[in-house]
Amino acid sequence: MNQERLSFIALHSISGVGDYLLKQLISYCGSAEQVFKTPKGKLMKIPGVGSVTADAIVSEKSIAHAEKEIKKAEKHNTEILFYTDKKYPARLKKIEDAPALIYYQGNADLNHAKTVGIVGTRQATTYGKENVERIIEELAPHQALIVSGLAYGIDIHAHKQALKTNLPTIGVMGSGMDIVYPAVHKETTKKMVEHGGLLTENVFGTKPDAHNFPARNRIIAGLCDALIVVEAAEKGGALITADIANSYNKDVFAVPGNLGVTYSEGCNKLIKTNKAHLYSSVKDLEYIMNWSLESVSESKPKNSSAAIDWEAFDYDEKKVLHVLKEKSPIQIDELMWRTELSPGMLASLLLGLEFKNAVEALPGKEYRLKLK
Repeated sequence: MNQERLSFIALHSISGVGDYLLKQLISYCGSAEQVFKTPKGKLMKIPGVGSVTADAIVSEKSIAHAEKEIKKAEKHNTEILFYTDKKYPARLKKIEDAPALIYYQGNADLNHAKTVGIVGTRQATTYGKENVERIIEELAPHQALIVSGLAYGIDIHAHKQALKTNLPTIGVMGSGMDIVYPAVHKETTKKMVEHGGLLTENVFGTKPDAHNFPARNRIIAGLCDALIVVEAAEKGGALITADIANSYNKDVFAVPGNLGVTYSEGCNKLIKTNKAHLYSSVKDLEYIMNWSLESVSESKPKNSSAAIDWEAFDYDEKKVLHVLKEKSPIQIDELMWRTELSPGMLASLLLGLEFKNAVEALPGKEYRLKLK
């Protein structure tokens, strides 16, 4: 058993060690394994670590819990992904309050090229369901990954329609991987695992308590490029997810509804207060996101026979080119995360590299290398 991974899971299981403190501990100590080898006195010098937390780490009781958690993951055919893993969703990694560890069951690419979140009321009307069906049908040519929260109403209808349209779909859970909530959706989740997946930050056995769902909403918002709110009352989980997505600088869309209708009030308010783009058809999303169908089939860079003359580029340009050489095409958000450059600096460098005929901009905020 990999000791570093075991130590990471053990830290994650300690009461009082949240995502931020876990990352803080690893940063100060050098590795998760080293945290458990650090004396209590030194642990307590780390900001945020008190006597109770230090005692819990030193006792190493959490190691036994981690061993059990790994066995449960194996039993349920579940991967445990750390924020340091390559397979961990790059979009999620960029948000400040990203979970340090996630549980994943399925076969969808968590770094899918185009990802759309669809959320809404649990009391979905015929109007809402029809719009979900139309949205997903229009997204099918883009081969988009559909993300939602498995709840009654709009969420589960989005998952079912994605499966029907042969689009991969991810359900973000507010419980442990072994507890499907609502239980009536269990058959749908089985199909999702075969063509998409399930994802949660909660340990096995976690019940679907109310406080888990706002936390789940941030994961939905963090995973998607664009979030579409289909139906929502003036207050509710869908609007919380929209607010979170806006705080992450994600593009939010809302389907307008009739005036005076309860489950149209939330969407209409989002549009009225400029917190969401009006969604009338996929053309709205394509325009705002700069998506086109050409980018779906294009994968090979043009002029790929030309070699890179590294001496022709400065330090930061080389940093961008090295990432593009490793992965091309790549979305600008992931490129920014990989290069650790500011948005303004990266935009300026990409423009300069375009002028030098070294990179090419693609629809959907993607870039690809034109050189080898």
